[in-house]
Amino acid sequence: MNARFENTREQIVCPYCGSSQTELMSLFGQQLLTVQYYCQSCHTPFEHIKGDHILAQQGVTHIVTQGQSEHSTLKGLSKMTTTEKTLVNYTTTNGIAIIELTNPPANTYSHEMMRQLDEAILRARFDDDVHVLLLRGQGEKFFSAGAEISMLNAVTPGFKYYFCLHANETLTRLEQTPKLVIAALNGHTVGGGLEIALACDIRIARRGGGKVGLPEVNLGVLPGTGGTQRLARALPKNKAIELMTEGKLINFEEALDFGLINYIYEAENYWDEVMKYAQSFCPPNKAAKAVGRIKRSVQSGAEVSFSEGLAIERELQQLLFQSEDAKEGIAAYVEKRQPEFKAR
Repeated sequence: MNARFENTREQIVCPYCGSSQTELMSLFGQQLLTVQYYCQSCHTPFEHIKGDHILAQQGVTHIVTQGQSEHSTLKGLSKMTTTEKTLVNYTTTNGIAIIELTNPPANTYSHEMMRQLDEAILRARFDDDVHVLLLRGQGEKFFSAGAEISMLNAVTPGFKYYFCLHANETLTRLEQTPKLVIAALNGHTVGGGLEIALACDIRIARRGGGKVGLPEVNLGVLPGTGGTQRLARALPKNKAIELMTEGKLINFEEALDFGLINYIYEAENYWDEVMKYAQSFCPPNKAAKAVGRIKRSVQSGAEVSFSEGLAIERELQQLLFQSEDAKEGIAAYVEKRQPEFKAR
């Protein structure tokens, strides 16, 4: 990070650690409304929006005070926010957390959107009534077109590095969450948008809705939010290299043939069908804990040796054997009836 910063007259407090040891990074935007700062204490870049005579803090002060649990702090996130633009909508219904990227027209993401996405993932993790995370983009044209190119053009190389680092950490958190994550690809899913989708467990596209691809090579860079690693794990390496080095986009049907997409639903009633599919993994239909542990075993096991993966599988199975749902599932099978799972 470049140490040459210009101080402002007003001292801005870091929204992450609360430190006042912050410095101005850069100004960008035609009206100079957005101001970027860097915290010297926690080494995190953040943004402020300049108001009429003040800077309205764009972020959440997430500080766990003495005697207060992180869980209670997370539950109070909505009360802790100050003036900010909502870039990620979070709602829950019938065991499903709907996480919507809302930056039209292309739902491109900035550091602020990634921060809000990170918070949404944590909210879904800590909510015992949430069993499935469902990601989608606002509108019908784009799931997401990836990072905001104008933002990347305006910031320093140091900011770009930490921006990518945080985005990587966010998608890893999504990937490792022991709850099923479904990406509803309602429109074009390119660049960082595809990288977000690749961190999800199941991808369902809308027929005729758009294309997918990682065209970053055309900007002189590589897919830097996990694309080179996750695409090469989702496809044969030679095909992944072909798609990334050529920078070409493919339609949903071709992506389905490659196995990059799990399903394509008809445009009519697309969202209703996606919701119905997500609901099928919630109680009483499925043992949600078993679904989450299957995912965790696969994701964690893929990164270790085969014998270590088997050990992970055994330990997770032992936890499930102690659950109410396992007892119900086995009893229902013996009694020749449908099980009534409760995610317990």
